[in-house]
Amino acid sequence: MRVILALSLLALAACGADGAPERPDPDPEPRRGISVSGSVETGVAVR
Repeated sequence: MRVILALSLLALAACGADGAPERPDPDPEPRRGISVSGSVETGVAVR
């Protein structure tokens, strides 16, 4: 049972949960149109 609890805590710590969500600052003027941004990376690590 302790092993499962320890693994659960490690998994939660590894997921990046660092507190309550924060609301972003509002834009002074709303943007019009559609914009998409971001990045994606895929790969396989071989050791």
